[in-house]
Amino acid sequence: MKSTRLVEDALEKIASLDQSGYQLKSVLAQAPDALARAEEFDKSQDSLPLAGLPILIKDNIESVGLPATAGSLALAHTPITRDSTIAQRLRSAGAVVIGATNLSEWANIRSTKSTSGWSAVGGLTANPWKHQHSAGGSSSGSGASVAAGITQWAIGSETDGSIICPASLNGCVGIKPTVGSIPRDGMIPISKSQDSPGPMAQTVLQAALLLDVLTARSEYVGAAQAEHSLKVGVVKQWMTTDTQVNDLFERAVQSLSKAGISIVEIDLSEPSESDGEDEFHVMLHEMVSDLAIYLTTRTGTRVKNLRDIVEFNRSQSKIELEFFGQEIFEKALELSGRGDEYEQKRRRNLTWANQTLDTGLHDVDVLIGCTYGPAWISTLGKGDDFGSASWITTAPAIAGTPIGTIPMGLVNGLPVGLGFVVARNMEHTLITAMAQAERALGLGILQPTFIR
Repeated sequence: MKSTRLVEDALEKIASLDQSGYQLKSVLAQAPDALARAEEFDKSQDSLPLAGLPILIKDNIESVGLPATAGSLALAHTPITRDSTIAQRLRSAGAVVIGATNLSEWANIRSTKSTSGWSAVGGLTANPWKHQHSAGGSSSGSGASVAAGITQWAIGSETDGSIICPASLNGCVGIKPTVGSIPRDGMIPISKSQDSPGPMAQTVLQAALLLDVLTARSEYVGAAQAEHSLKVGVVKQWMTTDTQVNDLFERAVQSLSKAGISIVEIDLSEPSESDGEDEFHVMLHEMVSDLAIYLTTRTGTRVKNLRDIVEFNRSQSKIELEFFGQEIFEKALELSGRGDEYEQKRRRNLTWANQTLDTGLHDVDVLIGCTYGPAWISTLGKGDDFGSASWITTAPAIAGTPIGTIPMGLVNGLPVGLGFVVARNMEHTLITAMAQAERALGLGILQPTFIR
């Protein structure tokens, strides 16, 4: 009856902590068959990697019984008729998908004033440490639910920062693997060149096991337990504007060095304004094309392309546009889909990202740096405060290479993350480095304060 008890416990926490009480609002929808699946697993006694464990899945990934809305009313009431490969692999590994997590609507790419963690379908996800503070985005509910202990595991997705940010701000582990290493069928797209689903968990070992399942490999659990020596490059430019975060990072580096990890300092050139604009425009070009392709394959949708979504939002403006607009969507329509202009920007952008990572990783196994400052106060309609963030996610996002984060400690009663970057398809090294750092820091699983 182990699975049944675990699922019942998770569902009770959703009822008492998420939907009432503290009102975390990390879970957007619950799977109606969760308990039945747990009971079936207990009867079968199958020996599988995830062994009847409850798991949550971000609501931009299709799983039968859950809505897959990307937080938008435009996709609400459109029943999911197929499991994504992600959902299939989770179920085949014995996981019980108990619900879908809230997210920043359309993965935070609708408006410059969007508030991380808010969607028209799910409302505003809170931070489990301090209720008024941001849960980050766009995998807001995934990070908050894991940190809060509703489940030990959740699936997030990232285009640029959408796993790393909520993992850092909520105090859990997050990994965005190499783009394309996990199938993305049944996942609502933003950018084909940058999107990737990935694991969020309470420990590196848990994240490694989940990554084994998602990639259909059997090597990452072993990587989390590996003891071989690594050479780590500390990127001086991946600091924040928060002196307390930077001081904590320096102490973390000292802990790694004392644990026998070889440390060297690395200098990298920061991205220019044109580099950032190229990345932004590439995402918008791809979104116009890729959303249209996805929506034509989804049965029963009332919207078939980005223009339809824009018009739908206008028709439902009292709800959809109550707090912020959709000027990024409108900009994307002006740019249109892929074409010569897109190709030029993508080549230019990719050249910068690859050169940056090649330079940084030339003589080291992994690069580390700060990720974000502590969570800011959520202000609906005024956007997010990313002012203290480093640019650690930028080059990996553009190049499609792996990035991960673990909790580094607390600043002003809020968690902050230590980030790790490796070359393409080097998840084995990434996980080994994250696990060794996790052991060196010795923080264990952080326990949120649930301050209202």
